[in-house]
Amino acid sequence: MDEQPEPAQEPAPQTGGGLDRRAELSEFLRTRRARLKPEDVGLPDFGRRRVPGLRREELAQLAGVSVAYYTRLEQGNGRNVSAEVLDAIARALRLTGAEHAHLMHLAKPKQHKKKQTARAQQVRPALRQLLDSIDTVPAYVVGRRSDILAWNRMAAALFGDWGELPAPERNWARLVFLRPDYRELFVEWDQKASDIVGYLRMDAGCHPDDPKLSALVGELSVKSEEFRRLWAAHDVKEKSYGIKRMRHPLVGDLTLSFETFRLVDDAEHTLITYHAEPGSPSAEALRLLASWGADATRAGSGTPAQ
Repeated sequence: MDEQPEPAQEPAPQTGGGLDRRAELSEFLRTRRARLKPEDVGLPDFGRRRVPGLRREELAQLAGVSVAYYTRLEQGNGRNVSAEVLDAIARALRLTGAEHAHLMHLAKPKQHKKKQTARAQQVRPALRQLLDSIDTVPAYVVGRRSDILAWNRMAAALFGDWGELPAPERNWARLVFLRPDYRELFVEWDQKASDIVGYLRMDAGCHPDDPKLSALVGELSVKSEEFRRLWAAHDVKEKSYGIKRMRHPLVGDLTLSFETFRLVDDAEHTLITYHAEPGSPSAEALRLLASWGADATRAGSGTPAQ
């Protein structure tokens, strides 16, 4: 498997304000290697190390490639690397499924992705109708960059009326890191913040040439120390399912399960729903929100995000 990638070159200048894919690849591999200890992978530890984590030669040994080969890859040069080698490195680094996919996106980007980032994010009318018909479960559609594209009345009652916000501000990252009311809404705010950054990192791997994503990262890095710290960790995560605890200003504490459904016709769009255990205090709280309807907050459909 010891193929030779092309000699390392200076990173090409980014056009359109996108992220530097080679720098992203380099930092991702470096941070994944730094989190592993020799004992984690069955290697002897010969004492104190100058920097945390495995040495490059140790990682190369585990992956079955030469040190020079791995070094060039960690310098951001992945143009000639094969999927087989990337799989071996992913195993050596103990990457999760999301991290493995992120590594593939960074090292072997698909050429058509740049065109996709330029098109407007549209939600089908039938999907909007479905959202409107779900009147007891908060539900919304999120797209690239964690942009909130459409939502139902219950989502507006739970999270606030996104229809009152300008379209660029209907974004989970901006809401979580820049709005104090969202810090109060999520009981485990730190986890929510970490999740959002992980989703943005996945987007960055798929769309490194997206200038709006780059601008969003730049804005949040300037305005939020927490975002800056989390972004520097290079952790990635895919939207999935789980439980969120919230403290709503009208109905108090809620414990809600959320589910994520990726749309078949557009994998960049996901439908997310929240529900409570039947008969629980949280289910009663949702029922109260549903009964108040427009008195709790006003629902909105939003305009297409770019």
